[in-house]
Formats: sequence, structure tokens, C-alpha cells
Amino acid sequence: MLTIVDAANRRAVRALLAPGRTRDAATERRVARIVADVRRDGDRALRLYAQRFDRLDGPLEVDAAEMREAAARVPREVRAALRAAARPIRAVARRQVPRGWRTRLAPGVVVEQRVIPLDRVGCYVPAGRYPLPSSLLMTALPAAAAGVRDIIVACPRPAPVVMAAALEAGITRMFRVGGAHAIAALAYGTETVPRVDKIVGPGSRYVAAAKALVAADCGIDFYAGPTEIVIVASRGPAAWIAADLLAQAEHDPDARAVLITPSRTLAARVVRELNARMPDAGPAREALSAHGGIIVTASAAEAMALANSVAPEHLVVDDERLARMVTCAGSVFVGPWSAQAAGDYAIGSNHVLPTAGAARARGGLSAADFVRQITVQRLTRAGLRRVGGTAMTLAGAEGLHAHAGSIGLRMK
Repeated sequence: MLTIVDAANRRAVRALLAPGRTRDAATERRVARIVADVRRDGDRALRLYAQRFDRLDGPLEVDAAEMREAAARVPREVRAALRAAARPIRAVARRQVPRGWRTRLAPGVVVEQRVIPLDRVGCYVPAGRYPLPSSLLMTALPAAAAGVRDIIVACPRPAPVVMAAALEAGITRMFRVGGAHAIAALAYGTETVPRVDKIVGPGSRYVAAAKALVAADCGIDFYAGPTEIVIVASRGPAAWIAADLLAQAEHDPDARAVLITPSRTLAARVVRELNARMPDAGPAREALSAHGGIIVTASAAEAMALANSVAPEHLVVDDERLARMVTCAGSVFVGPWSAQAAGDYAIGSNHVLPTAGAARARGGLSAADFVRQITVQRLTRAGLRRVGGTAMTLAGAEGLHAHAGSIGLRMK
């Protein structure tokens, strides 16, 4: 089951905390071929790949009538839960939209920032082991809050509950395509699928590789590899910690679930709880056996230093004192009642988060990912005279004499 290692064993700790992202040359070659085919042949290639990989046997697009009919079959309590989950997601996303501003830096020198929604975005919703209506809400609702006009969803096999989420989120169009071919269609457009400005959402290693490949031509959110949770705790309850590790591990056999604690007693209790709860088979057992573990440190401060060095997707900490020590994490859950699984659905914060150490550079998906921030400059004659000398001196220092000349011509 979970391996318990001492923090002094640096090699074991590095192996347990190593980023989950690995380059797979064979996957990248396969993805490059698929992307090139869809970019060149459009719908023809897209349909062939969708039939091969997604078991497509109907139209590429899910029309509104089909969505409504499918959503009507979803149990009433599930539809109510989708509405209840959507409310805090919308509320948080509205707070995340950057605000425009205008400032007068000196007489005749004014700088403005305009915030303009992207025109069209693509939301990728996986359909692997489980339907994921929550991922649709987490990607489409922030885009809507930012004011995006067209929200396009790609989902290889959209279940009725995913279609119900699509209606709740108010998406524009949905397509029955997945994998690298869906990413290519969104990035470059086909006769049926419109080209988007940005692609967001988690997916398989093929989706991740395709997003990385098209990033030069189409915006993406970030690389999303196998999910991960790091828990830093001294007290427990051990049963709750075990439950949190198990919950994250059931996502994917490659999921990483780690407890870092200064208490060897707590470590042993968590292992006992996991042994009692562990299913006989399935991705949770596989993930915990391959990528799970417990690190016993000399102090809580050392535990937090290790957690920050990982920059985990999800970080759960005992209390506010530890929360103040967090510097790198995709999303932080503080205290025993802040169940990380609640953040996947109903708190309002986004569960589309950076993995594999990417939280060193950015946080999770937000409404700010769906806007352009454009600066606007306005100078009067007096304003240019005020800044022109500085600009001309720096242009000359860089050897860019035409730059200096374009300013000097106006200042004569």
C-alpha cells in the first residue's frame, strides 16, 4: 500500500514527489500526425478519427433539441445540483474578471487598459471512465462571466448529464469529438467546427500533447497532466486524510496522492485506514500503489517546505498557520472541514488547475483567462516633450536610431 519514507531519505522523497509530466516521443509523433491530418483535411479527417477513437456513429454536432431531450432524462435532483453548483462558480468568476483602468501619469501622458472578452473559446470535456459535467461548468461558466460570445464544447461521448450542464452553462455549440483530433479542429477550424481563440480544459495525454503542439497558433490554458494532491497534517483525523487520498486517487491510475507529516503516529494511522478502505481493484488502488506515499518530516515547517517545492495541484493543510506558509499551489484547502472533493463541485473555485509543478508560475483557470488586456496610450505635444528625451536617450543606447528619429522629428 502507501510507502512511508523518512524525509532524510532524499532519493526516496525525490522519487515520490517527482513531477508527473513525462515526455512520450511515441505519443507526440502520433499526435503530430493527427493534428496535421485534421489541419489539412478538415471534416474528412476529423470524422474518420472520431469514428475510430470516439465511436462516432452520427453527426459531429449535438443540436439544441438533442441536448434538451437528453437533459430531460437526467434525474431532477441532479439537475438541481448542477444549478446549485453553477451559482457559486458564476459568482467567483465574476469577481475574477480584470477591470479596465485609466491613469494620468503626467500632464499630457495618459495610459489606459481595456479589458475585452475573447471572441470564441473551446472547452474540452473528457469522457473517459466517468462523465464530467463539473468540468463543463468549470470551463464554460468563467468564459461566460468574462463575456465570451461563442463557447464551443468538444466532448467525445457527451452523456445526458453533460448535456444538462451545457444547457445550464449556456454554451453556443457542442461537438462529439475528443482527443488530439478535437484539439486540432478547435485550433484550426474545419468546415463544421469553428476556429477558436483559446482552448481550455483537462484531458488525456493525447489532449495534453495536442494542446502543447497547437499552442503556437492558438491560446491554451496550461498543460494538465495526471491529477495530484498533497496533504500536510499533524493531527488528522486519519480517516478523513485517508478518504481524501483515496478520492483523488480514483481519478486516474497515474494520479499522485501524498501525505507529508511530522507525526509518525499519524502516518501509521492513515495507512491502517487506507488498508481498511481500499477497494480490491481499480484506478485508486493502482494509483496509490504506484504514486502514493507518506513522508515523515522532522517538523511542520519542513513539511511545508517540501510541499512548496512540489507546487502541487491541490494542497490540503491542517490550519491557518500552515496556510500562511504556502507559496506554490494550484488550490489550497485549509482545515479538516475543507474537503478537497467539495472544491471539485460546489465551492465556486475552479477545479481546472496546473499540475506537474506548473503552479510555480500560475494558478487555476479563471475568468481572467478569457479576456484580452489591451493598453492604450495617449500623448499630447507637451506629453511627448516630457517623455521624449528619455525615450530618445534609451533608443540611442540600444543603437535603434530610427526609433529616436521618429520621436525627434515630432519634437522639432
